[in-house]
Amino acid sequence: MKTSYIKSTILIIIVGLVTTFCVVQRSPVSGTKRAYGYSWEKELQIGQQADKQIQQEYGVYDDEKLLNYVKNVGQEVLSVSHMRREDTPGKYKNTEFHFRVLNSPVVNAFALPGGYVYVTRGLLAHLENEAQLAVVLGHEIGHVAARHASQRAFEQQVGQLALLGGAVAGQELLGVPGGSILEVGSQAAQFLFLSYSRDDERESDRLGVEYAAMKKYEAANGAGFFSALERISKQSGQSIPNWQSTHPDPSERAKTIPELAQQWSKKGYEQNIDDTDEYMQTIDGMVYGNNPREGFSRDGYFYHPDLKFKFRYPSGWQVINQATKVAIVNEDQDAVSVMQIDSESDSPQASVMEFVDQEGFTVNSQGATENNQLEGYEAIASATTEDGKNYQFYVYGVTYGDNIYRFISYSLADKFANYRSNFEETSNSFASLTDQQILNIQPVRLQTMKANQSAPFSSFTDNLPMDIKAEDVAIANQIKLDEMVDSGSWIKIPRQ
Repeated sequence: MKTSYIKSTILIIIVGLVTTFCVVQRSPVSGTKRAYGYSWEKELQIGQQADKQIQQEYGVYDDEKLLNYVKNVGQEVLSVSHMRREDTPGKYKNTEFHFRVLNSPVVNAFALPGGYVYVTRGLLAHLENEAQLAVVLGHEIGHVAARHASQRAFEQQVGQLALLGGAVAGQELLGVPGGSILEVGSQAAQFLFLSYSRDDERESDRLGVEYAAMKKYEAANGAGFFSALERISKQSGQSIPNWQSTHPDPSERAKTIPELAQQWSKKGYEQNIDDTDEYMQTIDGMVYGNNPREGFSRDGYFYHPDLKFKFRYPSGWQVINQATKVAIVNEDQDAVSVMQIDSESDSPQASVMEFVDQEGFTVNSQGATENNQLEGYEAIASATTEDGKNYQFYVYGVTYGDNIYRFISYSLADKFANYRSNFEETSNSFASLTDQQILNIQPVRLQTMKANQSAPFSSFTDNLPMDIKAEDVAIANQIKLDEMVDSGSWIKIPRQ
């Protein structure tokens, strides 16, 4: 969790997303007219709005050298795309593209309409060279150029979408889909929730290879990344959001990428650039996995070394740490506690009352508290959603350092009594972190190096940091543990 803050509401709201009109415009890729859910101008507006929220929600990785490197590769690939060709209509050709590196260990890349392309540091850790990065960025540029999201908006007629403000990405809270809900408005939310078709993905694969090949990258190299994706998908406890259910099978893509590259080779496009040296030198020192400086859980406590606080959580409950919030969810997922920094209120009381004073809430009790020598305020409130469900809330605010921290804990009203003590104990245990060993903890970082001997990859995985598995490191290197590494070959090893 970081100090950035997104004002959120825990009430469930139903947002109508029915597309009531279509726009017929020329496709930048095919040049033919087709129907879209929104005009290009509207796509630009929605993308810009959602981009701000995504940066706040997930955080941009703080490494200017790495960010500039990704931007430069993105611009190179973009320069030969359908967005920049001689016959490209001006409204597309003049669209500014933005390339972001998100501070997430999850292996993912995605794009928003209007020219917003994102890769995570988790994805970068699993690439081997610049050629693979070019194929990935080209794929995402392809989604924007082909206007796939706007096509889906028109074709799918989304209907209604249940939103749970403040929900946690990838989780099911109280039976409501909670996948990365942001306050981006219904149209932007629609784009975030639309799934591309497999045909869309195959088209973007073709475009990604085309764009990379036109810049002389060894586009066939992209196959190695998709083979790694297949191995990740088989790893227990790991997930690849938005890559499994809607994308072609990774093994299929690993096979077709070289075939597509060969087609461009036959057209006369020499593909001889991989730029492994520059890529490895650029990602050297990049944070690998979860960064404990931004919060971690251990032995029933959540610790945040950078912000110097800690709190307990119930045994068996899952901790989900995001850039702007920390959520604690029970095993049955019918009780949740969400902590955020309230950057708008000037006191715990103001923070608590700002939430429970919302329309539709009834305050049952409230009062000042003091726990662990920290001044706080608490309230119990109830609310009924539009679909008739009754919820009960325990809201707790506390002053610590220069921040107001607010816990919003809730469940269905008929289960609140079962969880009230859990909610109170979690919130009231918030305290100063003084353990110097935890305060000084440092993240695991990738060390890139050239192998000093020819040996099985497993021989390079001795003395890995705690909780780092050798198999995961092998996958990140796109190699098998028992596979031989030639002396002088680049490898990536996590170190702490």
